[in-house]
Amino acid sequence: MKTRFAKLLSLLFAFTLVAAACGGDSEDSTETTAAEGGDEGSGELDCAVENLNLFTDGKLTIATGEPVFPPWMIDDDPTNGQGFESAVAYALAAEMGFAEADVVWTRTDFDVAIAPGDKEYDFNMQQYSPLPERDEVVDFSDPYYNVQKSVLTFEGSPTDGATTFADLQGGTWGATIGTTDLDYIENELGIEDVAVFDTQSDVVAAMVAGQIDSTVVGLPTAYFLSAVELDGGVIAGVLPSTGVGSDGMALLFTEGNPLRDCVNVGLAALSDAGTLDALGQEWLQGESIPSISK
Repeated sequence: MKTRFAKLLSLLFAFTLVAAACGGDSEDSTETTAAEGGDEGSGELDCAVENLNLFTDGKLTIATGEPVFPPWMIDDDPTNGQGFESAVAYALAAEMGFAEADVVWTRTDFDVAIAPGDKEYDFNMQQYSPLPERDEVVDFSDPYYNVQKSVLTFEGSPTDGATTFADLQGGTWGATIGTTDLDYIENELGIEDVAVFDTQSDVVAAMVAGQIDSTVVGLPTAYFLSAVELDGGVIAGVLPSTGVGSDGMALLFTEGNPLRDCVNVGLAALSDAGTLDALGQEWLQGESIPSISK
């Protein structure tokens, strides 16, 4: 079933597949599926719903941002199963043995979730990169998607048509606090004067208002923003990976939450079945974009 977003992109882009390399098998995965319980004393994970460490018994409570953007979620509604992350969430819940009605959503700020301490949900799903410094205070699942970073700007801006990092120095930059996007601008691109915003919607608003002309976002997000939110918006190019986990997207847990192990079993099953790849092809595809090199 085509969504309005998919139809919109099909009109704007000649689709080619964006690399949707999804998380592979966990090293700790067992022969039991996520919804099956292992034999007592067998050493296998017991992932039956009734035995999971859940925030609310019998319910899978998932946190996400407010607002949430396509293509990750559609119409700012995580409950409709549309958009890549919403679709993955419900596929994972089903794999783990939860009925759709037993999935409960809550909203959190991006940076607040990274702080240490107990969480009032089972896991958080907001395109989190499992960076080492974050992993010191929270836990992460295996990646469910690997995403390229890109430069989002406007036609005719100083960064439009950039092919090297040096070409990017003339832009006026902004990004969301606590994100690897902000870290990339400051520490990889070497931009010293970066406006910092609380949410991605604030970054978009600043671009619309002419306060900044360039930002770094994941390529699927850039496809949507350049096509729908920004008049004259363009993707200048994709950026090289830093090789430190910033390209992976993983689910965020309270530090030490044993639920993560059973979630990883579920993600591995979805990967083996080709479900993650299929959902990536359905929701995260667009035109081929040139690369920007160091």
